Amino acid sequence: MEEKEVMNEEVIEEEIKENEEEQEKNEEEIVDSREKEIDNLKDSLQRLQADFNNYRRRVEKEKSDISTFANEKIVLELLPVIDNMERALQSSLEEEKESGIYKGVELVLKQLVDTLNKFGVEEIKAEDSDFDPNYHYAVAQEEVEGIDSNKVIEVFQKGYKLSSKVIRPAMVKVSK
Repeated sequence: MEEKEVMNEEVIEEEIKENEEEQEKNEEEIVDSREKEIDNLKDSLQRLQADFNNYRRRVEKEKSDISTFANEKIVLELLPVIDNMERALQSSLEEEKESGIYKGVELVLKQLVDTLNKFGVEEIKAEDSDFDPNYHYAVAQEEVEGIDSNKVIEVFQKGYKLSSKVIRPAMVKVSK
């Protein structure tokens, strides 16, 4: 009987060892699956953070663009006023240039141009520059001695940019 008991104890010990080994295996599998789940969650979190950062940058850029170009409509309405004031000054006679009205119009024009400059409006320099269809609108061509082809030789109407965006191209005459 003692032998049976010793054998039973050995069998029980062996079963306990097997159970312990199986339990360790199960624990390792659980740990591995949890580590994989943690890695997947970390990856998902990193992707969400990157998406959110991209979204935030895009929204900030859109806000910036909106504030920059919000005034575009009013600027476009003011450009003909500037053109007319410049024409009025150019058409004045030489003796009128000393009058108070001439100087007043000149000061108002300067103030209007300076104010628009503060809000990012810039004149497109066209005279004597190379023709660039992004900034110039050619309405005439003329062959001129001593001037290279594709040069702006006359400006009919000034062009303007708001920040980096062309809001009105310069109307020009180009050399052939």
